Amino acid sequence: MDADPQRSEKPRLMHLLLTNDDGIYAEGLHALYRQCSTRHSVTVIAPDRERSAVGHGITLHQPLRAVPVHLNGGMPGYAVSGTPADCIKLAILEILKDRPDMVISGINPGANVGVNINYSGTVCAAKEAAIYGIPAIAVSMPGPDVAHYDEAARFILNLLGQVSQEGLPRGTFLNVNIPDLPLNAMSGVRISRHGTTLFPEYVDKRMDPRNRAYYWQGCDAYLGHPDPSVDETALSKNYISITPIKCDATDYDAIPNLKNWDFGTL
Repeated sequence: MDADPQRSEKPRLMHLLLTNDDGIYAEGLHALYRQCSTRHSVTVIAPDRERSAVGHGITLHQPLRAVPVHLNGGMPGYAVSGTPADCIKLAILEILKDRPDMVISGINPGANVGVNINYSGTVCAAKEAAIYGIPAIAVSMPGPDVAHYDEAARFILNLLGQVSQEGLPRGTFLNVNIPDLPLNAMSGVRISRHGTTLFPEYVDKRMDPRNRAYYWQGCDAYLGHPDPSVDETALSKNYISITPIKCDATDYDAIPNLKNWDFGTL
């Protein structure tokens, strides 16, 4: 495959891989490129269309295509016909000559806090990178009409320097949610835990012209959690929420009890 779009021409400190779940034409991705490419070598490999809420899905039953593109403003990249996780796999296993130093996924126009991180393609792209042992950051902002992408991208540019310097445990990535405000109007940075409270959900049942039922899933705005250490609460108070997420989902506290269960004669 033609390697011309892989990197910015000038040598930089790190080689970054940028992706998202909103597609290669999304403004949040472009904001990250504008900021990160000022200091680092950047490859953009992102879905060719919106792939929001696909979670950690990968493509197995049809071929993947990766088309080199150059977008307005000179951003080079590859538009991939699959999911965000597909983009990471294809980048590591085929397109890139060497593994990137770090993966940044976003900026997503819509917060990815609480239970929503389980469905987010943005978050799961970072998770896929962490599975491969590559430091990764998922970045989201309250949406859908985001006004301060460049402010958020400037924060991420500084954060990735910290990640490079301090490192992350293998299999751990950062889920970052940034208020849609100028940086000097934010309350600060809060290291948060992953909230697990369900958002108020509903299913809207409707009838089509042939009198067949169909459904729209949705949820109401979350009103917040009383614990200030929870990610959605921090974001609601205009803090930048940074949550370390582990790929290992084992409940180690449950193992001793399960070992005492009677499973019968096998």
